[in-house]
Amino acid sequence: MKNIKSIFVLLALSFIAITSCKKDEKDLNENINPIGSLSIPQNQQSIKLTPSNALATQQFKWTAASAEDGGLILYEVAFDKEGGDFSKPVYKVVSDGAGIQAQVTISHKDLTKVAALCGINSSSTGNVKWTVIASKASNRKLGQESRILQLERPAGFAEVPADLYLTGSATETGDDISKAIKMKKLEEGIFEVYTTLKPGTYQLVDKATTSGRKFYTEGSLIKEGTTSITVTGAAKVYYLKYDFNVATVVDAVEVQSLGLYMSAYGNEIGQLSYTSNGVWQSGNIPVVFYQFSWGRDERYKFAMHTSSGIRYLGSSNVNNVSPVGQGASYFYLNAVTNDQWNNTYKFNPSADNKSVKVVANLNASGPYTHTVTTQ
Repeated sequence: MKNIKSIFVLLALSFIAITSCKKDEKDLNENINPIGSLSIPQNQQSIKLTPSNALATQQFKWTAASAEDGGLILYEVAFDKEGGDFSKPVYKVVSDGAGIQAQVTISHKDLTKVAALCGINSSSTGNVKWTVIASKASNRKLGQESRILQLERPAGFAEVPADLYLTGSATETGDDISKAIKMKKLEEGIFEVYTTLKPGTYQLVDKATTSGRKFYTEGSLIKEGTTSITVTGAAKVYYLKYDFNVATVVDAVEVQSLGLYMSAYGNEIGQLSYTSNGVWQSGNIPVVFYQFSWGRDERYKFAMHTSSGIRYLGSSNVNNVSPVGQGASYFYLNAVTNDQWNNTYKFNPSADNKSVKVVANLNASGPYTHTVTTQ
């Protein structure tokens, strides 16, 4: 009997708890008042896009909507083709403040993607449409107003490759794409490589797999597609530089030689020979420090002879110290001027009246650098 009473009490308490919960339930109010007018940018405003400039942006602003219960509203700016109705926007951007502010700042790089998605080709101008979508829980409300934005795209790709490789029968690694030669990324969309090209064909790819995007050059322009670049004549070492932000071949020169330049003599005291994968190395090079009245001078850098002239590689430090006790960065190679004395390195004191072997590494495996070993 006692157990029956206990069960009855528990059931009664459960009933009270359930009915209390029901009394506390409230219907969620998802109603949103219409978004106010769009304010920035003006209708039909024209923007000349500069996606390579990381600081280039465009602000979008509108009058905020409101919820009937005063709750939080989230916003997205939606883009569509000029004749679109935003049923399937080509691009959407969440507003500032994780979606709660009635404004957003969009980079020219992203607006270039919008232009491309709306069918505006590089070096062309066209119109896109934009509006604002407000949402509260599952309720999404399209803005009552939309505007036209005229976008002018420069030459270049809306989506530049994150990485770039060379592959094909004309390259050092052949047409096995898994062994494609990785190029050095200097900054967003800009790549360079030192490599040998021999008779055959090659392509530029953004992945060392068959699924990657493929590119080729036509004169000074870079284009996307499966066309191959043909190489004829004898095998030669080249320096190649590409800028996908403006779809341009920045540089394509033959590298004829790389010399060890000693400042005090104003001349090259030895030569390095190209091996492969952006690496040059020397045999034994005799080194004799130059005798001045104040002491013996040990400064050096590198002279790279190309089909367009001599280029110098040296230290980032204008006035350098002895390499003894210095870290790896002391030997990093940088493009420098032809000044006889500035931006040079110094030989280890032990190299005086000895021979050295020098290795210069100019590939994408890390910073460009060199080693000097006293023999």
